[in-house]
Amino acid sequence: MSMSAFFRALRPSYQAEMDDLTFDSEGRNVLRKRLLEKRSQVVFLRQMMEVSPEMVAVVFHGGFHFELPAVMEHVLTLESDEFPEWHSLAEAVQLTPWAQELADSFLQEPQGDWFMTVAAALEYLFQRPSTHHHDDAAHDEHTEDAPSGTKRRGHEFDFDKDDEHDRDHDHEEASAQWLEDQGFDRKE
Repeated sequence: MSMSAFFRALRPSYQAEMDDLTFDSEGRNVLRKRLLEKRSQVVFLRQMMEVSPEMVAVVFHGGFHFELPAVMEHVLTLESDEFPEWHSLAEAVQLTPWAQELADSFLQEPQGDWFMTVAAALEYLFQRPSTHHHDDAAHDEHTEDAPSGTKRRGHEFDFDKDDEHDRDHDHEEASAQWLEDQGFDRKE
């Protein structure tokens, strides 16, 4: 995957921030509690969104749903001064209601559009399985959680490869159309 220097630099910092939030000193998972605490500090955090976007972007963890992954893949190739307007990503990125409320407060800031694009891209990178992870998942054995005859992949069960292929094709076609609408050449 091609990625701009901007996102290559921020990716490990975002991962480290998520790791720090996830476990306490005794190894207990406290992510939900710590995210709620961070979200209660949004007024303060907005002041940091330009200098440390990766530390602020974590407040949106779990708040994005990526409808057009190819669009996000394209955004990841852009440097920080090349981002599209946030509203142009509306078809590609959906926000949960609580995340939309947070986003509305960030979008009132002069660099709000820029920050929301960064936050979405970092969360996309965090959620996106790496090629190595995907290869491992394809070779996983059946798990206890999985219904008989299925393999667990990430957080989903793989029931029907044809349906998955159709969904991927639909997402790819919609992503290609969005990019064309934004003035980019269609990849065939």
